[in-house]
Amino acid sequence: MPSSLCRILYVEDEPDIRAVAQMALEAVGGFAVIACASGQEALSAAPGAGADLLLLDVMMPGMDGPSTLRALREMPATAHTPVIFMTAKVQAAEVAQYKALGALEVIPKPFDPMEISAQIRRIWAAQA
Repeated sequence: MPSSLCRILYVEDEPDIRAVAQMALEAVGGFAVIACASGQEALSAAPGAGADLLLLDVMMPGMDGPSTLRALREMPATAHTPVIFMTAKVQAAEVAQYKALGALEVIPKPFDPMEISAQIRRIWAAQA
């Protein structure tokens, strides 16, 4: 796992949520964010993104978050990149399922834009 967290590949199909999260992560967190509107877009961006972290929405049309993660795990550039899922579905069984897929953590939606960068840094630090 890279020691510093700078670049986040973020996948979210809702334009409003994507814009708010990207703005918060860049302005408040100081991260470089590669924002994608779909799993397919993430697969195109991933090889050149140099992402330290994958931040994936769970429920998306077409390729959902878990499917996107499985496809990203097939690519050398993201085979071992840490992942955090974001979803409104945070029942214990669902969270356990996402963690079984390899997620470091699950951030519940709706998220607090002022808090999300700190949340991600705490999750990252806990893994180090």
